[in-house]
Amino acid sequence: MNRLTDAIKHLIIINVIVFVAPQLLQLDFTNMLALHFPMNDNFGLWQYVTHLFMHGSFAHILFNMYGLWAFGTPLEQMWGKKKFLFFYFSAGLGAGIIYTLVNYYQFNGIFELFVNAGLSDSEILSILKSGSTNDPRVVNAITQEQFNKITSLYNTPAVGASGAVYGVLVAFGLYFKDAKLALIFFPVPIAAKYFIPIMILGDLFFGMTKYSVGNIAHFAHIGGALIGFIIAYYWKRNQFKIS
Repeated sequence: MNRLTDAIKHLIIINVIVFVAPQLLQLDFTNMLALHFPMNDNFGLWQYVTHLFMHGSFAHILFNMYGLWAFGTPLEQMWGKKKFLFFYFSAGLGAGIIYTLVNYYQFNGIFELFVNAGLSDSEILSILKSGSTNDPRVVNAITQEQFNKITSLYNTPAVGASGAVYGVLVAFGLYFKDAKLALIFFPVPIAAKYFIPIMILGDLFFGMTKYSVGNIAHFAHIGGALIGFIIAYYWKRNQFKIS
């Protein structure tokens, strides 16, 4: 695991460049490259790929790139560069798509409350863009919590390779189930076959409750883990290879 394999090396280099360059050039590529909600004016299909190379902080990129290296290295050594890259981007795309679907489901439920209150689609979108309103129809139709939720879904883009890395993590667990893993805040080694399901269940819990801290895309993690599991399980059972 000490050698930096080709695919992982290039992924890390691109991620670092995309993270550092905007800061050096004093430019903001968020509207162009981050994954926006489909009804947002800044949404573009290419963002399902480009958001994988964007990160919100140094800690964010550090942990994602460490996870990519630590868990992806043995997989690339076993699968080869082409197969690993196919897996990585498949998990990342799956994470973005599932994240969008879950967000759309949540968004649509609250959006209907606006419609039932007598607002047109254009009025609703205008309110969501501004992030605030004193319209009595809105005040009487939804709670402040619901309003905060729908404006967040509409305006907050997703960034980071976490979904793809979760796919890598799950694949690592399938192939190296007895490897011992630990968290920084819980430094007790646990076999991957137990550690990884616990992490995913944690994301599911925080994604479905109000206890999540910060803007963490839990369902992107779950989506990447799900797609990663399906592909890795199939490959392990069928020894699929890309020439």
